[in-house]
Amino acid sequence: MQSTAFGQQFVDAQSIPWETVGESLQRKILSYDANLMMVLVKFEQGGVGAAHEHPHTQMSYIQSGSFAITIGGVEQILTAGDAYYIPPNVRHGAVCKEAGILVDVFTPMREDFV
Repeated sequence: MQSTAFGQQFVDAQSIPWETVGESLQRKILSYDANLMMVLVKFEQGGVGAAHEHPHTQMSYIQSGSFAITIGGVEQILTAGDAYYIPPNVRHGAVCKEAGILVDVFTPMREDFV
């Protein structure tokens, strides 16, 4: 099943409702096709993106807030304006130090999100 975000060329993020995906975590799928997906993830302070891995390449931009990002066992504190890259099948996770939003981009798209 494809969501209304499939192939959306112009995205009005304000019109997309936040979806609760965990304690202190919400997300909005902005747009995607079979090859690419962009998602906003909103964290409350203390929110945890549990350590996991997936076959997708991921890049993320910290739109706001502060996060302890762990990639392949290495942790770094990143703040608004910073970004990170995660190769396929590398374990990674996040802990929100100051409430904020991540902009996640995946290739190929995350079928498990739709």
